[in-house]
Amino acid sequence: MSFLDKILAAKRAEIATAESHTPLATLKTLASRCTDFRDFTASLNTPGIRIIAEIKRASPSLGDIAPDLSPATLARAYTTGGAAALSILTEPAFFKGSAADLQQARAATTLPVLRKDFIIAPYQVYETAAMGADAMLLIVRILDDAQLRDLLALAHDLGLHTLVEIHDEADARRLAGLNTPVIGINNRDLAHFHTDVNRAARLAALLPPETAVVAASGIRDAHDIRQSLTNGIRRFLVGETLVKTPDSAALLREWTALDNSIPLRDSKE
Repeated sequence: MSFLDKILAAKRAEIATAESHTPLATLKTLASRCTDFRDFTASLNTPGIRIIAEIKRASPSLGDIAPDLSPATLARAYTTGGAAALSILTEPAFFKGSAADLQQARAATTLPVLRKDFIIAPYQVYETAAMGADAMLLIVRILDDAQLRDLLALAHDLGLHTLVEIHDEADARRLAGLNTPVIGINNRDLAHFHTDVNRAARLAALLPPETAVVAASGIRDAHDIRQSLTNGIRRFLVGETLVKTPDSAALLREWTALDNSIPLRDSKE
């Protein structure tokens, strides 16, 4: 089994356990009470270099990154540094995340918060709203066309924003006709965790010009940011580097202050 197969098998078991503790009807009621969604999409469409700063304790490819991190402390540092939004890993088995991490981070900031997890069922969409997230990740390659369409529609019906992740040309083609204003391009192959930092630039050319494109994975330094800017990409999701640096606020300030005078691919900008 690939890493991704193992993650999805664990996720299906996790959902079954969660449903046995909190029935779907109860979760729907909890989700309906959440109406104060922060505007994830608008924050990414503000001019300048926009960074979704990620909080994660571990990953399958790296093992432990910062298992004892404080979500609230990191959230405050990211906010001070000028992040556009936060991304919080809530997957427990491989990334050591939790809903508590998301809730603690969101309580410490005014930034919109993305739930990053492997979402494959409607139950998780209601769960995302109920835990207080403002947006959620949908990974195209782990969903069939019907799942992708239905989960996307359900999220938007509840008031959640979405970051829809693609990895290759086939993923990009499957988005035709769907409401996907923010698209993340993962430079990392989820099956084997190989990373190609130039992938985002290649795939961005296939997307509508009004799309808010986010480059994810493999962004480690100012050189990577500048290289993406030359290809018209100015939005980034960065995790490991920010979590491990001694002063994440300073690093974010450095990155967001880089020259952004290069013409952008967004037609509205």
